[in-house]
Amino acid sequence: MKLVYLAGADSIHSYRWIKYFADKGYDIYWISLAPLTVGDRIKNVDITEIKGFPIKILSIATSMFKVRELIKNNKPDILHAHYAGTYGLLGAMSQFHPFIVTAWGSDVLSAGRDIIKRPLVRFALNKADLITCDAAHMRNTMMKLGVNDKKIRIIYFGTDTNKFHSGERCRSLRQKLGIFDSPMIISLRSLEPIYDVETLIKAISLVLKEAPDAKFVIAGKGSQEEYLKNLTKSQGVAGSTLFVGQITNDELPRYLRSSDIYVSTSLSDAGLSASTAEAMASGLPVIITETGENRLWVKDGENGFLISVKNPEILAEKIVVLLKENSMRAKYGDRNRKIIEERNNYYVEMGKMERIYKEIKKRSA
Repeated sequence: MKLVYLAGADSIHSYRWIKYFADKGYDIYWISLAPLTVGDRIKNVDITEIKGFPIKILSIATSMFKVRELIKNNKPDILHAHYAGTYGLLGAMSQFHPFIVTAWGSDVLSAGRDIIKRPLVRFALNKADLITCDAAHMRNTMMKLGVNDKKIRIIYFGTDTNKFHSGERCRSLRQKLGIFDSPMIISLRSLEPIYDVETLIKAISLVLKEAPDAKFVIAGKGSQEEYLKNLTKSQGVAGSTLFVGQITNDELPRYLRSSDIYVSTSLSDAGLSASTAEAMASGLPVIITETGENRLWVKDGENGFLISVKNPEILAEKIVVLLKENSMRAKYGDRNRKIIEERNNYYVEMGKMERIYKEIKKRSA
């Protein structure tokens, strides 16, 4: 089967999805508007980067003709766009069928609130023969945009449970970070306002009153990086906080296995975030905000804690509870591992997608 993907080569989600089918022997051509930055080139996958204009609408207009030409030359059995915004729009304008769109969350959710984006996203979704998403509330949002619910399927991005699993702490990593035997709390969300890492930083001083040796590892990059670093200084917690930048996908399992608690202070989520799922698969207890469908994955007081947004006092309280209760951390971590194995396994979810590809190809033959 020949698949053409319209997807960002700067996204680990697209990379992992495409790599699965490349490893299965599918003939794949990848069209991206961004350079490949999240991993090595995938064996036997041809990739073309289309460089556009800084102004998005001009970039889409000029890219459309190149995308059409590439699709025509590659003659795919299926065209699959990841993200219902730019890539979905390019796929829809190509007029190629069968056409699949995978909605990611912000593309669809923001369209519901943005009168400029709304008709463009609606156009892309309605042109698709099938749509996948990873949350029921996204299905509901798309239905409100006028999309036929019969063509929407729930497919999770999934977590590589072979790669992310519990295990011994990496002593060399902890030594490099200067953490040694201190408890380690990790945040993996980008340093953007939507992920509200500010709340975590404001909670640190409260945690240190009860657990003065605790260390906080803040990963990721973003527009708030300098602001957040300065905030740790003004809060007096810079000595207990490490900004480690973007962690590569290969290094991430070591960081998670070496951590004691995972925290996400996001103001908005679609389905379960990839980083939260990877932390759960790694056997960590999690403290996350009650947004999106997080309550379907984390039961408060059973496998972690759900907290309200922008509440550093409650966040600090829950971190301290977990730091003081070793058996609770272990119990919650074991439960989280089992949840991901059963409900968000990358190999199971991609197996579902493979069956969909075969079904669509058969139907269009």
